[in-house]
Amino acid sequence: MTSLILSQAAARRVAQIATKQDKPAVLRLAVDGGGCAGFTYRFALGEPEEGDAIAETDGVRLVVDPVSLDLLEGSEVDYVEDLGGAAFKVKNPNAASGCGCGSSFGI
Repeated sequence: MTSLILSQAAARRVAQIATKQDKPAVLRLAVDGGGCAGFTYRFALGEPEEGDAIAETDGVRLVVDPVSLDLLEGSEVDYVEDLGGAAFKVKNPNAASGCGCGSSFGI
């Protein structure tokens, strides 16, 4: 059982985007190597695949592949709108460091 969390704000935004693009309300979160802190978060609409961890909020699913899950276990995905813009944000308890942009992290 995974401990991923998709906030209600993020679920609402994914549902809006999915409706506009006529796709299922499924947000895929993955981790790629690179970025200014070592790893970057990658978001995309997609379908669950075999082995994925799945969290669901208000009918919207967050899916994470098994390799990325090692780096994301216990994370919360939120959607934040502020003066700096609007974006999905990952609150990752496994990240030892991050960068100013909030899109990359280190272990």
